[in-house]
Amino acid sequence: MSNPKVEVALKNSCGSVGEGPHWDDASQSLLYVDIKNLDVHRYNTATGEDQVRHLKDTVSLVVPRRAGGYVVGLGRRLSLLEWDTGMVSTIQEVERDSGTRFNDGKCDAKGRLWAGTMGPEVGHAKVEPEAGNLYTLDLDRSIEKKVSKVHISNGLAWTEDNRTFYYIDSIPRKVFAYDYDLETGDISNKRTAVDFPPDVKEYGLPDGMTIDTDGKLWVACYGAGAVFKFDPETGKTLQKIDIPAKQTTSVCWGGKNLDELYVTCARVYLTDEEFRTQQPLAGSVFKVTGTGCKGRPAYVYEG
Repeated sequence: MSNPKVEVALKNSCGSVGEGPHWDDASQSLLYVDIKNLDVHRYNTATGEDQVRHLKDTVSLVVPRRAGGYVVGLGRRLSLLEWDTGMVSTIQEVERDSGTRFNDGKCDAKGRLWAGTMGPEVGHAKVEPEAGNLYTLDLDRSIEKKVSKVHISNGLAWTEDNRTFYYIDSIPRKVFAYDYDLETGDISNKRTAVDFPPDVKEYGLPDGMTIDTDGKLWVACYGAGAVFKFDPETGKTLQKIDIPAKQTTSVCWGGKNLDELYVTCARVYLTDEEFRTQQPLAGSVFKVTGTGCKGRPAYVYEG
């Protein structure tokens, strides 16, 4: 077993909920968001510059668009952000007159965006049950609901052959697997790939997720201060990487060889005293090296 090294890439760069890391291979930059501070970040790992665009609603996901700009999850809207001007235009809005918001999202190999919503928060890591849904934004910008009655729509990943889609709903604490049809975007044959062990203290809530070139899943576990590696064929835990911030939120592969694991985390619900004395690295972005694994380049929106 390798002995990974965990470093701070960006200290305390998020004041609320750091989330949605996406490695932009073209610019060797890490995109990520600070949900409740309404910020999108673009961290150039070559220069060390972390640029920020401040928006007007919760911002939960950021994915480059092939034709320019970025698709962002903005409240209940999927919108297009032009980085240089800061201009934002709505592509689609869902679930009007509800208290829901978009959460995690990623593109498949066809360049469709998959993005899900979550219910209104009624407490720390507690939401109105089954108020969220999972959608696809197709290349013609039409939107379609794929999964209903979701608690907290979270991590997404696809196998290399695009025949299996993995999807996390955080509250039942499961990673689901579906048969996947890349041409149509249809999903079927829902089953549980990873059923989280009952020990919430050790395993927390499954949050953001990525997949490596061996088909193993890496899941950031909120409340556990850890990223776990799972075998989706057996559901077994293969490895645990401790992160020095309890509220670990998401994870993606990055770096020139896609062998660096970037991990985001949250600072919310910590008093100033707790932040200072117990979790001084909350809200940081971490970089994990030496896992012996790597990922594939992330897909971008082709619409």
